[in-house]
Amino acid sequence: MFDLLRQTALFIVTALAEIIGCYLPFLVLKQGKTAWLLVPAVVSLALFSWLLTMHPTAAGRTYAAYGGIYIAVALLWLRFVDGAALTRWDVAGACVALLGMTIIVVQPHA
Repeated sequence: MFDLLRQTALFIVTALAEIIGCYLPFLVLKQGKTAWLLVPAVVSLALFSWLLTMHPTAAGRTYAAYGGIYIAVALLWLRFVDGAALTRWDVAGACVALLGMTIIVVQPHA
């Protein structure tokens, strides 16, 4: 159980690094914000890449499991940063994705 919590926390930090790294260029390109936001965007995306290497399993399995957390964190970003209301379909989709992530992470290891 501790391993699942540790990996989930690491996935959440990884997702935030990716979302921030992509959101800042969005602000520059779509909302005319200062191009200086690209500097922390690059740092955030580099952090994202480094964090993905900290997971203890094969890269493809890590990316697959990470996808579930990314979906949930992106929807939370939508709600709390973009200020958009989540639908029941958003919540249901996130729950399915998190269930898939959990299955991948807790599978028996040989």
